[in-house]
Amino acid sequence: MFYREAGDFKTSYVDDNQTFPIRFDRYRYYAVLVAAFAVIPFLINDYWVNAVFLPFLIYTIAAIGLNILVGYCGQVSLGTGGFMAVGAYACYKLMVAFPEINIFFHVIVSGGITAAVCVLFGLPSLRIKGFYLAVATLAAQFFLVWLFNRVGWFYNYSASGQINAPERTVFGVAVTGAQTAPWAAYLFCLIFTVICAILARNLTRGMAGRKWMAIRDMDIAAEIIGVNPLKAKLTAFAVSGFFVGISGALFFSVYLGAVEVGEVFGINKSFLVLFMVIIGGLGSIFGSFAGAAFLVLLPVLLKNVLVGGLGWPTDLAAHLEFIIVGALIVIFLIAEPHGLAQLWRVAKEKLRLWPFPH
Repeated sequence: MFYREAGDFKTSYVDDNQTFPIRFDRYRYYAVLVAAFAVIPFLINDYWVNAVFLPFLIYTIAAIGLNILVGYCGQVSLGTGGFMAVGAYACYKLMVAFPEINIFFHVIVSGGITAAVCVLFGLPSLRIKGFYLAVATLAAQFFLVWLFNRVGWFYNYSASGQINAPERTVFGVAVTGAQTAPWAAYLFCLIFTVICAILARNLTRGMAGRKWMAIRDMDIAAEIIGVNPLKAKLTAFAVSGFFVGISGALFFSVYLGAVEVGEVFGINKSFLVLFMVIIGGLGSIFGSFAGAAFLVLLPVLLKNVLVGGLGWPTDLAAHLEFIIVGALIVIFLIAEPHGLAQLWRVAKEKLRLWPFPH
């Protein structure tokens, strides 16, 4: 009744293989895009942009990148924060060195630089996996943070060791700096999020995605049937690094404006993005959106309800947030390893059969 596919016929392979083959899904996503681009920019204010929408959009890109590596290719990574720092510092150096070039291209090139760095640190995945690969990527996290803290060239020998985003415009509208309007920063990040989501969706449904999933399920069997593990793993690291680098560049230039690597891109950032992937759902693009939305909205909800509404101490609300997130991770890993994305799939199955029991 609420979710029907009856009568939704396909007359060509192109129709059957499109991103959203079910007409109801397609119209629903079109409606979400129209609301995101044409409605929300006129309704949001500075608080909603900085507290909810910008972190949600930027973390979604990072979660998509990590999900491609961990969820689709099965390569464990704990270095997401360090790779986000690579994107941030690459964007900063490009903005300072090439001020005449549009920041849109700076962000994309920053993603490419991060992809190259991620491939370099992904080389050990050809010989090790599981816990040992996690330790290798954790070492990359600490090494990158140390590098950006110790080598003055990266922060242009600033006395404070902090990098600040210069003001940049797109079509005459400021998207970085103090003069940036909330709607401009939101739309700039939204464009990158939509593009990254479409790219990831098509990559994971194509030949590259099938190779990643074959490596994830059983790498020896995948190699026997003709999948090149070297190429598959390194392409997963490259694509993941590209998305993570874009998120780091946006996090620095549009969201924060000023960054000190040890405080912003430390190990906590790596775990936060990993928790988004676990709670949202491994191997799901929608799960990356759901996990990012959950972990961005949870602190805002607790702060407004418990601190603002009930008068709880701020530190008590923060501790409760850790308890809730930790409990949910344990519950999802035991009861539903595919996270919120699987719950959404089950809900759709129920809606297909409603009002008849399943």
